[in-house]
Amino acid sequence: MGVRVGVLSLQGDVGEHVLAFERALAASSTGGRSPSVVPVRHAEQIPDLDALAIPGGESTTLSRLIERNGMYRPLAEFDGGVFATCAGMVLVATGAGDPRVRTLGLVEMRVERNAFGRQAESHEACLDVAGLAEPFRAVFIRAPVALDIGPGVEVLARVPRGIVAVREGRHMAFAFHPELAGDLRLHRLFLENLGV
Repeated sequence: MGVRVGVLSLQGDVGEHVLAFERALAASSTGGRSPSVVPVRHAEQIPDLDALAIPGGESTTLSRLIERNGMYRPLAEFDGGVFATCAGMVLVATGAGDPRVRTLGLVEMRVERNAFGRQAESHEACLDVAGLAEPFRAVFIRAPVALDIGPGVEVLARVPRGIVAVREGRHMAFAFHPELAGDLRLHRLFLENLGV
């Protein structure tokens, strides 16, 4: 069986993540491999995955839904790669400075939720991202930033307000929404990091 990528399907732009990973896997698959992208709504699906996308949404709501659906422990112990965007970046952190969000502790960083302000401050920016030859058009929607990172965390992109893209081991986290850009380079970089 080929690589299995799950998309946490509790809230947020799930369909866009599924489509982006289907396209990225189709472009990278070789030979007899049969990759698949699956919506993840149940805790028992998580151990069978090679990778998991945690989409944007509202981090306090996602945190509650993860708890309610018995997914906290399987997510916190997941040994595959995680591709986290926006609220997903908040959830994979070791700290978010908000007692309403129980973070998963997968990436050693402290994040600030809604670092750019309200919905009206949502914007796009061209970012230089480590590993990409050309700038990436990033879509920021009520985005977080990482303020402090651990020694094993690689900064992939930053803006004056803070760090907006990181990698630690098999995990990558973005303050913005790569799935909305129509540009699969970050999805491919993530899959390459997994050896796909």
